[in-house]
Amino acid sequence: MAPLRGLALFVLAATTVATIAPANAAAGTASDDSVRYAWVKGCTKKDLIVPCGAVTLTLRSGRTITLADARVTPRRANGKIDKKDTAPLTVSGDGRYVSYFRGDRLVIRDVNQGTARPLPGGADVLPPGVGQDDVDVTLSAGGSLAVIAYESKLPPLIVNLRNGRTTRLAAKTSVLTLSPDGRSLLTRRDTEGNTAEFTVLDANGGRGTSRSVPLAVFDTAQVALADNATTVALLDKMIPAKPRLRTYDMATDTLSKAVLFSVPKGEEPQRLYWDTDSTLTLWTGRGNKRDGAFVSFVKRTVDPGTATTRKLDSFTVKSSLSTWHLPGE
Repeated sequence: MAPLRGLALFVLAATTVATIAPANAAAGTASDDSVRYAWVKGCTKKDLIVPCGAVTLTLRSGRTITLADARVTPRRANGKIDKKDTAPLTVSGDGRYVSYFRGDRLVIRDVNQGTARPLPGGADVLPPGVGQDDVDVTLSAGGSLAVIAYESKLPPLIVNLRNGRTTRLAAKTSVLTLSPDGRSLLTRRDTEGNTAEFTVLDANGGRGTSRSVPLAVFDTAQVALADNATTVALLDKMIPAKPRLRTYDMATDTLSKAVLFSVPKGEEPQRLYWDTDSTLTLWTGRGNKRDGAFVSFVKRTVDPGTATTRKLDSFTVKSSLSTWHLPGE
């Protein structure tokens, strides 16, 4: 691979700074509780499972928290409420922060403190022509960085929760993954041929290393950027029972050999990410026999060099839920 092959200029839009106090990613301690998964109860209506309850957080301690202020069903761009869908909801990788709509404003909640505040820099209010069902929010593992995607209606928006600064990305750019510490993110822009441009940005949109990468790097099921803003873990698109793991070095333009690791029959990889302690973590899910709806999840660490796995957590959920969200999604 040749670095920076056939690159176009990567342009960032004007940056906005807000004065609101940012979230502190280091505020949590080992004794803090965290979200195991978030969910909304579902009810059957004309052969469909529709949301019919409040947004609920199940914590690792076994407690549950009902978010009475969280919007359950989204408002579309035309102003109508979609009663068959659930509004956007995101849990940080460490499970200590949750983002959701409170009415028509995007907020972030500290799970342990119980306080919620609007996203800064005007990011809490959707632009004209954008519905809540168009929005997808990604949080860094420690909750200090957020990225708002608007499907194809607008380029993504970076929201630095440390300093309140917001940055609009260039058109036709997507955000693949955030580093656990929230100081870096990896973007993708499709280029001619079977290549794509990977670029590392800092939390304020500043451009770092950029590479033109081949299909073997960008056409993967899962992508995870480490805190060093260089190492990218890649989970190949393979049969679920035998996924292949690689690492790509943005600094040296080097792709490692694939290592194979096994997951129990019936489990499918759901999410791959680095934790704040630089541990590579994989969530897998298992569906029921009736309709394939996921009913259980397992969290494991994965050694990127040997593919050795270690089970950290597992739990079951009701198949009748309208929606569920694991930490990191």
